[in-house]
Amino acid sequence: MSTPRVLIPDTAAAGEVIQIRTLIDHPMITAVSSDLPRDMLDRFEVTMNGEPLFAYDFYNGSAENPTFTFFARIDAAADFVFVWTHEDGETFTVERSVAIG
Repeated sequence: MSTPRVLIPDTAAAGEVIQIRTLIDHPMITAVSSDLPRDMLDRFEVTMNGEPLFAYDFYNGSAENPTFTFFARIDAAADFVFVWTHEDGETFTVERSVAIG
């Protein structure tokens, strides 16, 4: 059901600031105003070369199919890990690398 997508360049110049865009297909059902069972993501985390880069905790007001756009400075080749965690503990992970070119 949850399909994560990440848009990030394959290469960057040393010192370049790159744009990173993410989207995950997820209904984000709070069950507050619905008879459907609760189905929410809990957290989104991004690491760059193993170091925290971006994190977000979801709450009841979070929209379905959450998307994020943020920036990172690339000084050397970088490995990114994007992890969405569901309230039940299930994780959705995407890994991407940016080379210096």
